[in-house]
Amino acid sequence: MGHLSITITLTFISFLFLFVTLFHQLAHADSPTPPPYSCDTTNPLTKSYSFCNLNLPIIERAKDIVSKLTLDEKLSQLVNTAPSIPRLGIPSYQWWSEALHGVANAGKGIRLNGNVSIKAATSFPQVILTAASFDPKLWYQISKVIGTEARGVYNAGQAEGMTFWAPNINIFRDPRWGRGQETAGEDPLVNSKYAVSYVRGLQGDSFEGGELVGDRLQASACCKHFTAYDLDHWNGLDRFDFDANVTLQDLTDTYQPPFHSCIQQGRSSGIMCAYNRVNGVPNCADFNLLTKTARQKWNFNGYITSDCAAVAIIHDRQGYAKTPEDAVADTLKAGMDVECGDYLTKHAKSAVLQKKVPISQIDRALHNLFSIRIRLGLFDGNPTKLKYGTIGPNQVCSKQNLNIALEAARSGIVLLKNTASILPLSKSTNSIAIIGPNANSTSKVVLGNYFGVPCNLVTILQSFESYANNIIYHPGCNDGTKCVSAEIDEAVEVAKKVDYVVLVMGLDQTQERESHDRDHLELPGKQQELIKSVAKASKKPVILVVLCGGPVDITSAKFDDKVGGILWAGYPGELGGLALAQIIFGDYNPGGRLPVTWYPKDYIKIPMTDMRMRPDPSSGYPGRTYRFYTGPTVYEFGYGLSYSKYSYNFLSVANKNLHINESSTHSTLENSERIHYKLVSELGEETCQTKTVSVRLGVTNNGNMAGKHPVLLFVKQKKGRNGSPMKQLVGFESVKVESGGRGEVGFEVSLCEHLSRANDNGVKVIEEGEYLLVVGEEEYSINVTV
Repeated sequence: MGHLSITITLTFISFLFLFVTLFHQLAHADSPTPPPYSCDTTNPLTKSYSFCNLNLPIIERAKDIVSKLTLDEKLSQLVNTAPSIPRLGIPSYQWWSEALHGVANAGKGIRLNGNVSIKAATSFPQVILTAASFDPKLWYQISKVIGTEARGVYNAGQAEGMTFWAPNINIFRDPRWGRGQETAGEDPLVNSKYAVSYVRGLQGDSFEGGELVGDRLQASACCKHFTAYDLDHWNGLDRFDFDANVTLQDLTDTYQPPFHSCIQQGRSSGIMCAYNRVNGVPNCADFNLLTKTARQKWNFNGYITSDCAAVAIIHDRQGYAKTPEDAVADTLKAGMDVECGDYLTKHAKSAVLQKKVPISQIDRALHNLFSIRIRLGLFDGNPTKLKYGTIGPNQVCSKQNLNIALEAARSGIVLLKNTASILPLSKSTNSIAIIGPNANSTSKVVLGNYFGVPCNLVTILQSFESYANNIIYHPGCNDGTKCVSAEIDEAVEVAKKVDYVVLVMGLDQTQERESHDRDHLELPGKQQELIKSVAKASKKPVILVVLCGGPVDITSAKFDDKVGGILWAGYPGELGGLALAQIIFGDYNPGGRLPVTWYPKDYIKIPMTDMRMRPDPSSGYPGRTYRFYTGPTVYEFGYGLSYSKYSYNFLSVANKNLHINESSTHSTLENSERIHYKLVSELGEETCQTKTVSVRLGVTNNGNMAGKHPVLLFVKQKKGRNGSPMKQLVGFESVKVESGGRGEVGFEVSLCEHLSRANDNGVKVIEEGEYLLVVGEEEYSINVTV
């Protein structure tokens, strides 16, 4: 038989196999038609394949798939848009889907528009506002809804993949960062706990039980961007060219902890390497980062994707690789498994033929990729017949899901000012003016970025109309939040006619977003002038609502007696307007606390490119975040008022004197004082697990409204050392306390995790001395001896 005849025969067999597979799927499908899948149990052609044997370990099944692929087929699967392999009955797969704060059609894998059965999904507040609740259980509930809705969309045949590129757990280091809104803020512990809550909820974990339920995934989470990524486009420099100069000390105690927690505690099935370089090496080409740290040190066993076009820029923009083939080789050797883009499609085969990429590295990547697809149930026959197959359209945009979105917005909104208890407003208020560019904002404002189609968007103006009959609305600015042109005189006349004025100001995605960092920290255009003029003319002090992701300098309003109340509402999601109205009119007691420091406007004198966390007094560098920043603030990290006043007391502190008598003791001289310390790496696992301080705190609500209150526990050294944080968050929990009632919260403060610090070499050490546990104005002393 000639080569042409063989080719025709193989092609015919491939199409015959695909036809039979599709015929069986259609013949046995329920309504709606299920998504494409492999290993149809009713199809005899699949029974001979080991990868369809559900009794084999997942890795063995993945290896069997890879062993059956040709080189061209292998290479085709290394990009986010992976084509089908008809001869094996393997459908196409899209790795890129988004679910930052709800299932979104921002990626390529989800369809919510057009002629489909599911047209929307629950849109939660942007992450920065959700973080302000300091409530990991709520975060888990949110992510669990997102994971359930994601599977529901897939089961309805509206998704080409179940791998979602979220959460974003980078540290919100600089207030100008356009993507800070996507994160859980500036604190490593908050980002770490958010990562664990999100990953476990999305992937289908039993969060309360603490253990993952088997290897199967409801959906796949992907922690990004690994690592030290927090600059998009500033002062002519963009993320593709940026080389982040990061000390080992800052890597250890600031940039890496969220990823460590995401992998080890959350057990994320995916991570994404970032565009930027760190100390000269592109993240996606960093073997030390992707393989030695993530896989070998932290035992990561999922897949690693590049950010979109990140492989291309290693050669085309950064010049790190001499040729395109070198860029392909560098990333695969480093441990990347799949590219978002088509650079590997264009250059991987030539890299193989030039012997720059061994087949073993390609096979390793494919083992990781197909293992994820198997864990998602996509090689187990009809996925709608399996564990998560009963999730249907009725579980998307459900009343219960929307209630969680409303609770998330209410729990996150932060009360910043309430002079003379002007809030809450009486429900019998006769007339209210809603003024400002964000007062009647659309989804592009209240949802932030990476949003999907919301189930039932309620604007701020609509929400207020349900509380008061006489509502007057005026935008104030003619061109949205840019507010270059403002109708201040008209707004002033409106303000004079009503009992109360609510000003809804702030930012939107034209001011801060991906690929666009801010160049100042003030309210844009004439917004500040509008606030001052309206406040001066109004009968009573005005209420200012600020919508934004990153902080703004509102010092003028903070100290203006005619501004009676200030609320920060982030980007509050589809029911954020209702949440805001419920707070302003007293149906909900606000309790959110800021997850980022709000800096004064002159903070922009510090270059965004300076990655140092710690201050440098010799050069006047003030440091970054509440842990190290030594300058003035507009509002501090963790700040937030309530309609109640809460007080704390330490009920018990067990094991307040910690003594370590194993391993060698080291010492160093600092300011003529000899400091004794031990290396965490030299302590046994049992010591780190048993040397903990158990803390019980009482929380009293001294107000006349029940409230949900986040309790933040910090630790600081009595004698601050050079390079040590001024204070460090070591625990937080949200507790509901009735009016005049009392609640309790408990924390376990770990010697190795919470009382250690990173030295100049990035090594974790525990120093001898006195430490203070701090909650509110209360302090409690504990001692460490080595």
